[in-house]
Amino acid sequence: MITIKDIAREANVSEGTVDRVIHNRSGVSKKTEAKIRKILDHYNFKVNPVARALATKKKHSIAVLIPNYNKIDYFWKSPYDGIYKARDEVYNFGVEVNCFSYDQYNQESFYAALKNILDIKPSAVVIVPNFYEETKIIVTELEKSKIPYVFLNIDINGFNNLTYIGQNSYTAGYVAGKLMHLKNYKISNFLIIQSKYNITKNNTVSDRIKGFNDFFIKNNINSNIKTLRIKDMINSSETKEIINSYLMSCNNLKGIFVPSSRIHIAVDCMEKKYLKQLDLIGFDDIPENKRCLNNDSVSFIISQRSFDQGYKSIHILTDYLIYNKKPNNKVYLPIDILIKENIN
Repeated sequence: MITIKDIAREANVSEGTVDRVIHNRSGVSKKTEAKIRKILDHYNFKVNPVARALATKKKHSIAVLIPNYNKIDYFWKSPYDGIYKARDEVYNFGVEVNCFSYDQYNQESFYAALKNILDIKPSAVVIVPNFYEETKIIVTELEKSKIPYVFLNIDINGFNNLTYIGQNSYTAGYVAGKLMHLKNYKISNFLIIQSKYNITKNNTVSDRIKGFNDFFIKNNINSNIKTLRIKDMINSSETKEIINSYLMSCNNLKGIFVPSSRIHIAVDCMEKKYLKQLDLIGFDDIPENKRCLNNDSVSFIISQRSFDQGYKSIHILTDYLIYNKKPNNKVYLPIDILIKENIN
């Protein structure tokens, strides 16, 4: 295995000069740096992060701000699992990962968790930014302390986050529109069922809806798309009454799009006669949604690889902290289209 000493000998420079180039420190001429980097590339030289952590005894900490998960909002368990798997893998690199959870419907809970993160002074932060104004306040403090941060799952413009890791929500919505059209070639009426709790400035849901609508607009497809907003989309007698009453009043409705992980709630609340008549499309491969695919209640589920989102966020920040490796501005994950035949 080639060492820094070997690189220095071949470049005819000191080991300290090679170390400065590897770690992007100043004090090396451009000509010398270019010569050293050429040798590094030739040998595909990589710093051993474990050895480096042991040698320098330098520790890094990553704080993760992520919503709680429960029986109603089970989606967030998968990113948690990805984060915990990555946490075990980066521990030997001298990187510690701590999760801080919050209620995604409560701004105060979000802000309190962010303040707790500031108190521990982490090396870097992963944020699921559900609330725009609170994110703006805390991000200002992170930037003052020169703490890098990334956004996970929810993409917000106008910030200096190192990167965004997640799905391209607009494209995912556009794909949903195309899938709906493929199932219904003729001029059709479609319904979007949206929880009012999801109507926030920051939410990926609005981008999905825009993408869905834009598919029909950009392709000059004359379809009538309506939106039903439900304050709290849970499986209750009130939700059932709202959905079924609305469906009774709709003529020639062909499909329903739920731009969140709650498609299973719509299914459980709908009368069977409507389920047989309509094509349903939703998001996220949580167990309840898989059930709906398997029993033919839902035509398509679009997966955003939430486990990979959590997993990648930790490794991306670890690479940045140890190697000073900067990620792309956007780290988009593939858009998976799930049907009954490939759900497992």
